[in-house]
Amino acid sequence: MTTETIDAIERRAVMHSWCVQADWRGPTIVGGDGAYFVDDRGRRYLDMSSLAECSNLGHQHPQVVRAIQEQAAKLCFVTAAWGAEPRARLAQLLLEKSGFDGGRVFFTLGGADANEHAVKFARQASRKPRGRVITRERSYHGASYAAMALSGDSRTESQVDAASFGVLRVPPPYAYRCPFGTTNDQDCGAAAAARVGEVIDGAGAGAVAAVLMEPNAGTNGIVAPENFWPRVREETAQRGVHLIADEVMSGFGRCGEWFAWQRYGEAGRPDLMTLAKGLTGAHLPLGAVVLSAQVAAPLEHTMLYTGLTYCGHPLACAAGVAAVRAYEEEGLIVRSRRLGADMRAALDRIAMRHPVVGEVRGGVGLFAVVELVRDRATRAPLAPWPTTHASLRALVDRARDAGVSFATRGNLIILAPPLVIGERELADALALLDRLLGEFDWT
Repeated sequence: MTTETIDAIERRAVMHSWCVQADWRGPTIVGGDGAYFVDDRGRRYLDMSSLAECSNLGHQHPQVVRAIQEQAAKLCFVTAAWGAEPRARLAQLLLEKSGFDGGRVFFTLGGADANEHAVKFARQASRKPRGRVITRERSYHGASYAAMALSGDSRTESQVDAASFGVLRVPPPYAYRCPFGTTNDQDCGAAAAARVGEVIDGAGAGAVAAVLMEPNAGTNGIVAPENFWPRVREETAQRGVHLIADEVMSGFGRCGEWFAWQRYGEAGRPDLMTLAKGLTGAHLPLGAVVLSAQVAAPLEHTMLYTGLTYCGHPLACAAGVAAVRAYEEEGLIVRSRRLGADMRAALDRIAMRHPVVGEVRGGVGLFAVVELVRDRATRAPLAPWPTTHASLRALVDRARDAGVSFATRGNLIILAPPLVIGERELADALALLDRLLGEFDWT
C-alpha cells in the first residue's frame, strides 16, 4: 500500500487517544534510532519527549530488540500459573534496584493497571478492603475508570465519581501557584504534606488504606519542593498508612535515579511502587507493582483475588531484563543526572531572555518543565488550564518542520528526551527552542 493509503486508513479506522478523532493528523512512523524516530517520508525527528515520556532508551535499542528476538524464538507465552525465566530474572532485578529485600513483584500490562493493583494490594495487606485512598488534585494515574478516579486530571474528572471509588483528594504541592497561599517552595511543600496527614485524620481512625502520589515527574507539570516527599512519608508512617509511589513516568533514570524516591534515601522509601514506561524503554507493554516485605508478608498465606492473562508475559519481561542491563552497562542513570543539569542550566538562560517563561522546574535528571505565562510579574497564565495558546501550538509545528519533536500540555513545555541523547543534539534542540520563543507573539 502507498503512504497515502496507509495515512487514509489510519485516519479512518483507528481510534486515537487524547484527541478529537476528526482532527487527528499524525505522520506515520516507520522506524527510529537512538534519540530519533523516522516517518514514512524519510523525515527524522529528534525526540525531546521520549514520545510519551517512555522511550528512555531511545528507539530500537539493539540490546532490547535482540532480547525480544531471542525470547520469541524460545518461548512467546506462558500463563502466570507456570514459571518463566525472564519473569523471575526481572522481578529479582527490580527488587535489587529498589532495595525492597524480601518483597515481591506483580507484573501488569501498563501503568494504569499497576496503580489499580497497588491500591488493591494495599487494601488487602492492611485488611481494609474498602479503605480510602488519598491522591492529589492535578495528578494522573491512568485512564481506566478506577485509575481515572485515582487521578485528579482535568481531562477525566467529569467522567467518574472519585468518591464512589473511595478516593479522597488533596491540593498539589504547586509552589509556583501554591494552593495554601505560601510564598516559598519549602513552606508550600510542608503545607501540602501536612494536608495529607489532616485528611487521613479527618477520615477517621483506620479508614485510609493508602496514599498514592507521584514522587516527581508528571505531565501535570508540577515538580514538588524537595521537602514534600519525605514529609508525606512521615505523615503516612506515623499513621500506619501505606505510601504508594507512582514511578510510571519518573522511574528508570528519568529523574536522575533508578526511582525518583531514591533521591531522598530511606526517608523517602515507599511501601509500594508502580512501574511501566521505562521498564522496557517502551519496546513492549509492561507494568509492575513492587511490594515491600512488610506489605508482601500479609499476602503470603491468603488468596490473591486478582489476575491478568498476560501477567509477566515472557517477551515483555525479556525486554525488561535487557532494558535494566542497558541502563546499567551504559551508565544511563548517572548520565541522566549530568545531562539534566546541563539542560536545566540552558533553560535557566532561556528564561532570562524570554519574559514569556514564568518558571523552569526539574532538571535533577532528563526531565524539566517550562511554564509559559502572559505576565511574569503576576504569573497570569498564558491560557486557561488546560488549553494551549495558539502560539505554543505554532511553535511545536515549526519545531517539527525543523526536525525536533517537543511535547506540550496547556501552558507547559515538557522536556524528557531519551537518556541516550547526544550532548550536541540536546544543545541544538534547546537552541532551537530559544530561537522559536523569540519569534512568536505571546499576547
